[in-house]
Amino acid sequence: MTPDSIGQIEARLNDFNPDVRREAVAEIAALLKASKIAVEPERDAANMHCHTFFSFNAYGHSPSSLVWLAKKRGFRLIGMIDFDVLDGVEEFMNACELLGVRGSAGIETRVILPEFSTREINSPGEPGVFYHIGIGFTHTSAPPEAARLLAEFRGRAAQRNREMVAKVNAYLDPVTVDYERDILPLTPAHNPTERHLVVGYIEAARRKTSDVAGFWSKKLDTPLDQMVKIVEDAPKLQNLIRAKLMKQGGVGYAQPGPDTFPALEPLHQMIEACGALPCVGWLDGLSAGEQALDELLELLTGKGAVTLNIVPDRNWNIADPDVKRRKLQNLYDVVEAAERHALPLNVGTEMNSYGQKLIDDFDAPELAPVRQAFLDGAYFIYGHSVLQRHAGMGFQSAWAKAHFPDRRARNVFYTRVGKAARPGQAQMALDADLLPDAVLARLG
Repeated sequence: MTPDSIGQIEARLNDFNPDVRREAVAEIAALLKASKIAVEPERDAANMHCHTFFSFNAYGHSPSSLVWLAKKRGFRLIGMIDFDVLDGVEEFMNACELLGVRGSAGIETRVILPEFSTREINSPGEPGVFYHIGIGFTHTSAPPEAARLLAEFRGRAAQRNREMVAKVNAYLDPVTVDYERDILPLTPAHNPTERHLVVGYIEAARRKTSDVAGFWSKKLDTPLDQMVKIVEDAPKLQNLIRAKLMKQGGVGYAQPGPDTFPALEPLHQMIEACGALPCVGWLDGLSAGEQALDELLELLTGKGAVTLNIVPDRNWNIADPDVKRRKLQNLYDVVEAAERHALPLNVGTEMNSYGQKLIDDFDAPELAPVRQAFLDGAYFIYGHSVLQRHAGMGFQSAWAKAHFPDRRARNVFYTRVGKAARPGQAQMALDADLLPDAVLARLG
């Protein structure tokens, strides 16, 4: 295969037409089987938090494209997480099985945590608002009670977007966007995020103004000489527009209230109804809420949280030595706290902002003390996903709780499953009559 022909297949992996993506994955699988396409040797690398184009991926990756990225680059494990939707789960898991990749799938949203209503947690400037995650989903379809909440998530997000567009349109006029015409087509399943809105406004400015730098200089209150350089740097321009117009203090921003986002408990019910795992989102340990870490984790585990998510790179790869020292210590502290509370870790780079890495550098000296905990967490969630998808015997199942009533012992078992299960292993002969050791033997 020539690089050009491989590139053509990779481009089809990101087509908005799902049939085109399925055909591209099948073609890659056939080429792999025939040893006609090269991949890097597998290594101890994992990115378990990657957004796809069903919410926003800065590099345009679909679920299928993420799986191929992992296979091609030799990542040992990969995980997708999208805002508010499960649209990509089935595609992702099918591609993992076809290409022989260890994978997991999840959802991220915001909820209200009334017990921390006066303290910021992991959503800067928004006391009581909490970015929360569910991981270990194995199918896009959901039971009726879960499907109702998923529809509510989608509806709430669309309403917030429309209200933001109305405010930003008024401020940027004559540079405006039409939500249906300009924004929805940027997504394959009509689930745009703030980042899609930013892309829409950048394109609208290019269409409707002759002096793009001058327009943004005035509207974003930024000196023209700086803006001339910024408009040539897509990541900087996107981040500046989002910060100035859509985040706190911007014309499009609306301070959330108690009814802006759902409560935590219904989200946990939805996650558990799908056989998945509630996962605590952690930012950097600087907020008042995250400084009360044990209080926060006791509250959330009491409500059913069983894992914890970290974005490592923003907590150690920092130029300012004082900031780096503090955030790195907070990273070590949260890993220790997760161990105290029996919370396996889910770590990744997100990929929903330009400049974020394709994968964390687990070989960085700063990550040496936590590297094994990161890898064990990745194996844990993959182990759960394998048994849940193929036998309904995941971490939350009656089988798991009967054999491992102690959550810490259950964590150990599913980590062992993740290390034993071969990637791409489909339709294994497993059933709920098997004992745990027999399950491990079958997988091995």
